[in-house]
Amino acid sequence: MLALRPNCESCDSDLPAESKEAYICSFECTFCHRCVTHKLQGVCPNCNGELVRRPIRPKSALERHP
Repeated sequence: MLALRPNCESCDSDLPAESKEAYICSFECTFCHRCVTHKLQGVCPNCNGELVRRPIRPKSALERHP
């Protein structure tokens, strides 16, 4: 199951589960849209993988699997 990390690893901004501003790599490193576009240029600094928008878990599923 995908880990929904609550903060950007670069600037520590809040990224709640329903955020459309959260981006992840295949290792689930998590960053905000601002850091991905302005600082990281879409590349994870940890693994050099592509950063893509994190999917939003439906509220009903989030209640069962936070």
